[in-house]
Amino acid sequence: MNSIKIMVNGLPGNMAQLVIEKAMDDQRFEVTPFSLTGPEIEETSVQIKNKKIALIKPDQKDSFLSGHDTLMTSTIAVDYTHPSAVDLNCQWYCENNLHFVIGTTGGNRKRINENVQNSEICAVVAPNMGKQIVGFQAMIEYAAKTFPGLFDGYTIEIRESHQLGKADSSGTARSLVPLFQDLGLSVQEKDIFMERNPKIQHKQLGVPKSFLGGHAWHTYSLTSKDQNVSFQFTHNVNGRSIYALGTLDAVQFLHHKILEGNNAGQVYTMIDVLKGL
Repeated sequence: MNSIKIMVNGLPGNMAQLVIEKAMDDQRFEVTPFSLTGPEIEETSVQIKNKKIALIKPDQKDSFLSGHDTLMTSTIAVDYTHPSAVDLNCQWYCENNLHFVIGTTGGNRKRINENVQNSEICAVVAPNMGKQIVGFQAMIEYAAKTFPGLFDGYTIEIRESHQLGKADSSGTARSLVPLFQDLGLSVQEKDIFMERNPKIQHKQLGVPKSFLGGHAWHTYSLTSKDQNVSFQFTHNVNGRSIYALGTLDAVQFLHHKILEGNNAGQVYTMIDVLKGL
């Protein structure tokens, strides 16, 4: 079986680097030695294991493509660039018929979807590439649709912990708020408790020191009105491997869809990936 060629964009960022490392250890993939980067990056290349990857700045994208058009027609782009660059990159992928996977929360999702739908390519667009996390979200969504009001009268506490540099609340937690509302719980996004203090994270929550700089811990606690019944859902992620591995599965899924044909303009989600694996 021929390897799937991928161009992972966003170096020298952590997620782009991790996806490349995982792909280099996976016989399904061949990493092309190029990566789109930001205008502020001074490096011209990044060394990952035994591969030197050239960095392509925004004003170099078109000249790069004209010199590598044959390579890129058989390559799937993986976008882990800065949120401010996502919209323009996705537009560029669509205009140049480059199928892509994007696994970040950045960009205007409505515009990204419309660009793909009006193009000759297909793409996987998802804010979370963690397969098991996405599956958990789907389980809660199923319960909300099938058993609306199931937890009427219960209270809920949502607590999440992420690395100090994350300023906003968890996208995963926010996505579950309307589902918990459908289940009968009174909760708003502003009620999500965010922990960003490394000392508290390690000493009180138990986050390992080695993952204080990169983790995603969530706990949803539901309690009955009389305090006699409680339910608790917890998913704790240390590091970013779950997202990198899910990204590669999304790439494989998209590759199969491309081979099937008749999918121009199709936008897939991680739910589609889970169902198609």
